[in-house]
Amino acid sequence: MSSVSLTAAVRQNLLSLQDTASLTATTQNRLSTGKKVSSALDSPVNFFTAQSLSNRSSDLGTLLDNISNGIQAIQAANQGLTSIQKLVDSAKSTANQALATQITTTGTASSAYSAPSASGGTTINLFANGTAFSASIAQSASIDQALTALNSAATSAGVGNIFSKDTAGTKIVISANADIEFADTTSQTALGFTAGSGSAVSYGTTGSAVTGVAQAKELTVTGVKERANLAAQYNSLLTQIDQLAKDSSYNGVNLISNSATTNKLHISFNEKDTSNLDVQGVDATSKGLGLSSVNNTSGNNANVGNFLLDTDIKSTATTLTSAASTLRSNASTFGSNLSTVQNRQDFTKQLQNVLDTGASKLTDADLNEEAANSQALSTRQSLSISALSLANQAQQSILQLLR
Repeated sequence: MSSVSLTAAVRQNLLSLQDTASLTATTQNRLSTGKKVSSALDSPVNFFTAQSLSNRSSDLGTLLDNISNGIQAIQAANQGLTSIQKLVDSAKSTANQALATQITTTGTASSAYSAPSASGGTTINLFANGTAFSASIAQSASIDQALTALNSAATSAGVGNIFSKDTAGTKIVISANADIEFADTTSQTALGFTAGSGSAVSYGTTGSAVTGVAQAKELTVTGVKERANLAAQYNSLLTQIDQLAKDSSYNGVNLISNSATTNKLHISFNEKDTSNLDVQGVDATSKGLGLSSVNNTSGNNANVGNFLLDTDIKSTATTLTSAASTLRSNASTFGSNLSTVQNRQDFTKQLQNVLDTGASKLTDADLNEEAANSQALSTRQSLSISALSLANQAQQSILQLLR
């Protein structure tokens, strides 16, 4: 083309057309991609700054997923605490119902205790449901030592701890509807019990009957069976508390199953983990709440342990009240942590939007502006073509002369 000679006017119009074509190509590219900076060649500063902002926004997006999982884990724990609270309330209601169930007896159920004075002490021979057992009470033994010996022997015989003392601490009390008979009058009077009015017993452990021994006591006890049933209900509620605590997990995270140091949820709030929150788990199982099952031996000689004596039931109710207070405190702590995490979640979402918006402003094209530019360049191109045609008219006049 260098051998072709163009006039100055034609060359100027040609350059103008070339510039317009280049601008048109740029505008069309921006319209098709939506970007005014597509690569570092377009604007190194804007391109790399926008890339940095976009990368951080992407990192925060990943953190948002973890934050969301953390929120769900805390909510699962909080829901577990709320449900356990209801079970504790039910257990307390059961304890109160047991307390309202009165144990009444008719007949002689206690005797004044006198320590054995004979050298070597005294051996007490008894029967429990036809099984013979003996309790050795040492010389000058206190009433507490005597009770220990009696209850140990009774427990070994399968009856349980059915001997206690009255509030004054001077009398031995047979505290359950146990089928207890003394094997001989000596054993009977040694503890201060008088012969009952019932018929003679006939028990034997080797096939031969032991006859002619009057029953030690003729007692009719009511309320023990009812308290035993309530004790079983209470124990069942504790089992449900343990199961519910273990089930209050989300994505493998359980914040209320135990209080070990590993039972902790770590939530990062920024990409460098310099801003974070550790949510410490708690032990909301029955053991962690200080609750223990009550003894509930089935059978005629039911020993319901904590539910037999009113003082023990009241102690259990106090423990339940403390457990409820602990649950409320734990729920409050989880609620505070949940509020914090949700606040950071909202902040992270807004910050991510700010970063994305900043990156867009650095690289995104204004489509309205580019559309207007496209129309203007089209018009300019038409004008340049017309100008080029005018610039060629002088040469066309020479052509006409040559013709």
